[in-house]
Amino acid sequence: MNQLIALYLSALRQVSWQEPAEFNFPDAISKQWLLEQGSLSRLLSSYCDGLTVDLVHNKIVKAEKLNHQEVDLLNQEPCLLRKVVLNGDGEAWVLGRTLIPLSSMEDQQHDLAQQGEIPLGLTVFSADNVKRDALQVGWANTPQGDMLARRSRLWMNHKPMLVAELFLPTAPMYTKEKWHDGE
Repeated sequence: MNQLIALYLSALRQVSWQEPAEFNFPDAISKQWLLEQGSLSRLLSSYCDGLTVDLVHNKIVKAEKLNHQEVDLLNQEPCLLRKVVLNGDGEAWVLGRTLIPLSSMEDQQHDLAQQGEIPLGLTVFSADNVKRDALQVGWANTPQGDMLARRSRLWMNHKPMLVAELFLPTAPMYTKEKWHDGE
């Protein structure tokens, strides 16, 4: 694994998560990005010609590897741990870390363990019954400075997964003049 990716993942694990109502958003654009309820993958796709995924990690972790907050939001059970970098036109935009309890992968229309280099959001948000809750935001302290992050629980067909996303320095959230409105 690239050393920078390892540092980003470590920073993401150390974020002090806050409720959005208590968070001091740096500007309206970042607030819209962080509070996005739909598929982040679809939103990112609207800013580039090609959204690609670098699969960094896709393995089962034991329940003991989950921290207290992760257990509270999911359950204490083995999970598929998926780590990816979402790239827009070859630029690393978002680092994603997803925990999917093994019980959440049962009786699904898609085999999430075989997701590979397909953005998870495209699959999850194509399911019949999807919702997001427990959304939290925060700052990740990285070697390149502080970067915005969010974490939320996604429910796909009534089964939870926990998704944390770190917005890297070249992410459209930081570089675009205004919120993209589909023009």
